[in-house]
Amino acid sequence: MPKHTPTPLKSFTTEQFAITIHGKANTIRTRLSKTGSYYGIKPIKLPSGRLLWPADAVEALLTGKGA
Repeated sequence: MPKHTPTPLKSFTTEQFAITIHGKANTIRTRLSKTGSYYGIKPIKLPSGRLLWPADAVEALLTGKGA
């Protein structure tokens, strides 16, 4: 029987993004409000108002490879 491999995340919630970068969700929201992005990463805003941050851009920020 083949093992199930989890599919990689395609996006993060703001809280997941904060945990991933060892930061605070409110800091991310504040910077987004002031500059329109968080270190160049722009989220997708859902109709509910929630934000989704693209996982590939988050990975690029963490590795320093640029998006």
